[in-house]
Amino acid sequence: MHDHSPRRQQQGDPVDRRRQDDAVASGRTAAHDMFDADVASRGLGIELLAAGDGVAEARMLVTPAMLNGHGIGHGGYVFLLADTAFALACNSHGPATVAAGGEITFVRPVRAGDVLTARATERIRHGRNGIYDVTVRCGDEVVAEFRGRSRTLGRIGGAPG
Repeated sequence: MHDHSPRRQQQGDPVDRRRQDDAVASGRTAAHDMFDADVASRGLGIELLAAGDGVAEARMLVTPAMLNGHGIGHGGYVFLLADTAFALACNSHGPATVAAGGEITFVRPVRAGDVLTARATERIRHGRNGIYDVTVRCGDEVVAEFRGRSRTLGRIGGAPG
């Protein structure tokens, strides 16, 4: 999409503030818009439960198609759920943000039929960078811990991107 205006809209412009105010009033954030376009996550049945102010929660049912050769949930699917919650949390502020890196510790295996919930929480944002922690649970039991590092794309507050 091309911007044909004489200047690119800067964060903090009246139009941008109205858009943000409308989103807050409706409960929608940029993370909701991103998730609507996320074919991979939605294709695996991941549900967006909540997203806003640097926090997000997503849920996924472990299906038989997600099992590895040991008959337990493949770690890649658990990582994908955690990464989706991370992406939702870091995009809840508005500017497009992507992963700069992430790591996961698997605490216990998951099985077909398990319903996993991932809750992502922002730890810090500094400049265009952020750090987020995600806990993946099956019921009350922790199954994995994930830490993601984010990078916001483009300009922040008029600074060069």
